[in-house]
Amino acid sequence: MTRRTSAAWPLFCIYAVLIVYASLYPFENWRFQGVFSWAFLTAPWPRYWTGFDVLSNVLGYAPLGFLLALSLLRTRPHWPAITVATLFAGVLSLLLESFQMFLPVRVPSNVDTALNMVGAWAGAVAAHGLVWVGLVNRWSRFRDRWFESEADGALALLAIWPLALLFPAPVPFGLGQVLERVEATWVHILKDTPWLESWPLRDVEFQPMLPITESACVALGLLLPCLLAYGVVQRRPQRWAVAAVCLSVGMLASALSAALTYGPVHAWGWVSPEVLRGWVAALFLALALSLASARMCWVLALAALVLQLSLLNTSSADAYFSLTLQTWEQGRFIRFHGLIQWLGWLWPYALLLYLVQRLSRAQHLGRG
Repeated sequence: MTRRTSAAWPLFCIYAVLIVYASLYPFENWRFQGVFSWAFLTAPWPRYWTGFDVLSNVLGYAPLGFLLALSLLRTRPHWPAITVATLFAGVLSLLLESFQMFLPVRVPSNVDTALNMVGAWAGAVAAHGLVWVGLVNRWSRFRDRWFESEADGALALLAIWPLALLFPAPVPFGLGQVLERVEATWVHILKDTPWLESWPLRDVEFQPMLPITESACVALGLLLPCLLAYGVVQRRPQRWAVAAVCLSVGMLASALSAALTYGPVHAWGWVSPEVLRGWVAALFLALALSLASARMCWVLALAALVLQLSLLNTSSADAYFSLTLQTWEQGRFIRFHGLIQWLGWLWPYALLLYLVQRLSRAQHLGRG
């Protein structure tokens, strides 16, 4: 039987890295607390717990088990996918809970490990069920009709994009605005050290973004997943359908983010005139560029990405957005802080690497 590639594998790797980050956040004040790192295994069960704690631990590892099992079922069909996924999740959870013994702000728990394994097992069972009822084979046939054979990376990036939008961004669909925060963090690290004086600091403070620039960033942010998909979808009607899905999913994901942050009544409060103008511009550009070749779409995507990152990272976030970040980082979303925030920060740069790799490869093959 011919082994197939699967977009589930890169998604699994990304999700595993993000779980490590979320479990060890905030990576500060590491110290030995006088007990062995595995002492939590024999500790009494926590006296206080909430339904949110249980649900977050189960749901946090369910995608991990699902993606690993699905990848194994697609590429290693004779392996015991459910067992491997559950055991991997258990080992990962044990290691991370053990490391938490060195973080005073984190509380390792044997219950968390058990719930993590339950979540991974449930996800793996769900993946096995999808394969058993034939839905995965149907997806394979659908993928063969719609996408090129080497579309794994693009599909993985497209699948991550709506999740990246869940973390509030200073500009809707403006992922990757990190320069201001990275600079502030680096200055904080170098504070009271001789290296701070040698660090090149900006002479001019970042300025708020103009309305026309905000509309441009919104349009570019919505256009990027469309152009990415055009690179692996050749037929024009299918491109139109994919573009419609991207534009719709992007709006829904941003609405969900606003609902989680400010409450359901404010789900669409972020839709300003600038956002509407950007959305309309993205729609017309997506329709026009559906006529372009795959290579041209990737070239345009690379140019649009560089332009958007330049516009975003030369502008400042307002004070109101800083309060929004506190809602996520210090509130009940702390368990999902690393999983969602880092997706929003790093998705554009992962797209940048993917586009450069695909364009370089296409140029090499063209010369050959």
